[in-house]
Amino acid sequence: MQTVQHWINGAYASPADGGRTADVTNPATGKVSARVALASTAVVNQAVQAAAETFPAWRDTSLTRRVQILFNFRELLNARKGELAAIITAEHGKVLDDALGEVSRGQEVVEFACGIPHLLKGGYTENASTKVDVHSVRQPLGPVAIISPFNFPAMVPMWFFPVAIATGNTVVLKPSEKDPTAANWIAELWKEAGLPDGVFNVVHGDKEAVDTLLDHPDIKSVSFVGSTPIAQYVYQKGTAAGKRVQALGGAKNHMIVLPDADLDLAADAAVSAGFGSAGERCMAISALVAVGGIADELVAKIAERTRTLRIGDGLRGTDMGPLVTAEHRNKVAGYIAAGESAGATVVLDGRHVEADAEGDGFFLGPTLFDNVTPEMSIYTDEIFGPVLSVVRTETYDEALGLINANPYGNGTAIFTNDGGAARRFENEIEVGMVGINVPIPVPMAYYSFGGWKNSLFGDSHAHGAEGVHFFTRGKVVTTRWLDPSHGGLNLGFPQNA
Repeated sequence: MQTVQHWINGAYASPADGGRTADVTNPATGKVSARVALASTAVVNQAVQAAAETFPAWRDTSLTRRVQILFNFRELLNARKGELAAIITAEHGKVLDDALGEVSRGQEVVEFACGIPHLLKGGYTENASTKVDVHSVRQPLGPVAIISPFNFPAMVPMWFFPVAIATGNTVVLKPSEKDPTAANWIAELWKEAGLPDGVFNVVHGDKEAVDTLLDHPDIKSVSFVGSTPIAQYVYQKGTAAGKRVQALGGAKNHMIVLPDADLDLAADAAVSAGFGSAGERCMAISALVAVGGIADELVAKIAERTRTLRIGDGLRGTDMGPLVTAEHRNKVAGYIAAGESAGATVVLDGRHVEADAEGDGFFLGPTLFDNVTPEMSIYTDEIFGPVLSVVRTETYDEALGLINANPYGNGTAIFTNDGGAARRFENEIEVGMVGINVPIPVPMAYYSFGGWKNSLFGDSHAHGAEGVHFFTRGKVVTTRWLDPSHGGLNLGFPQNA
């Protein structure tokens, strides 16, 4: 059986001792499709060494040359993104259209990074003091680490590495061991695009690899996306080691529907945002807040639409695929049982689903709860599965207070035809990404992605201007060219004149 190996210094690298491995499974069939090597500390050190040795030359490579390579990568990715989407579907389980959408959204960051010369321009002030000029520059950090999750094996790494590479850094990517092949495919594409060996490296692994990257003195920054407890751990351990860290954590995204909203539009959005990618999105809507007396009608419309969804293998033209592992499927099913026991109304139960697939895949159908209350675990916890909970409130203020009291602040949405209510929501909501009649408000690449509260640890969001600043350091240079008449000592504090 094929073993997915590490990519170090422009080639596949197998551990000398064989090393540990883990199974890679096709979630639609339940069958093991490959094994993935799990990096030891020695293997991670080898990758970091390659990145560190390559950094000086890549840092000094002209912006023109860097951008040419980025454009090459963009063109290759655009021509062959169907290959990458098929890999994602086979290892993660999301349907093919969704996988193609993931690649396209990641490609937007590549295109944003192609404009890096403009974004790296410094400032210049002539004659700031008499015959003294001042200018600023932004310079790369060095080798940087990216630790990415299973739910977006292509898009999430692409939030970070195009900007990191374009700004002159070298990269060590540690993808999820659940769906590792996409990262290797990307590494091969970088080589084909002309990226020098050692600029982009991939190490597969588990906690041992993560801890080694967090502790390694040559790694200057860490970008992480995952659950909140692990994000907290990465942030604390990484910053304690003196690194810059941006750790994007979990979410509990709410969608408010006001009485004046178009309920058909809102129902379509709730189904799409709640059950797309089997709910395995940090931007998925998992809590719908129905304001006023619209809940019965809205729940009926959501249920009607949800019943039309086809569940099965993502390569068969279905609407929703499996969950990523059997363990995760069982965990989500446990939440459904807990919600039922707590007294929520089970409108649709995804534990009983007939899937269009071969074998024994990890399927769980869309589940819809009504009359959910804030103390229930299906409301408080990030389930990360196709479970949509409807909470009923009487007023907008009650709905707003519910969201602002939540420890997460990743994404939210409001559906209304009242511009005043929408403007008030935009101003008062304590969440990092807000949608107005948009259920999944993922920003374009030239803005930055990131939440508030327990959804982000660190000061910088992903991509956009904040991403450029995260992967660079500012330097200010003050210059005076002395004329031949200058001389003598002056120990006083320098003053502007």
